[in-house]
Amino acid sequence: MEKRNKQEKLERVQTGLRMEKRLVKVLKATAELYDMSLGELIESIALHAFDGAPAFEEDTIKKISKFKEIYGLEYERHDSRLFQKNNEK
Repeated sequence: MEKRNKQEKLERVQTGLRMEKRLVKVLKATAELYDMSLGELIESIALHAFDGAPAFEEDTIKKISKFKEIYGLEYERHDSRLFQKNNEK
C-alpha cells in the first residue's frame, strides 16, 4: 500500500456505539496517554487492525494492563463472543 504525502480532509460521523462500561474506561485512559479523543483512538486501533499491525508498543500495552486492573476489566479478546449472548433478552 502506498503512503500518502498530502493530508486528506476527513469527514467524521456520530456512530452511537454501545460498548461495555469497563472497556470504555480503559480506552479513555489509553486515549488520554496519547492526548487523543476516544474516537481518534478507536480509528487508530481499527486502521492498525485492518493492516494486520499491532496498535500499541510494548510499553503502552503494559500501561493498558494497569488500566485493566484499575477498572476491573478481566476479559480478553476471545471473550467478546459472550457479550451478545449475555445481553440478549
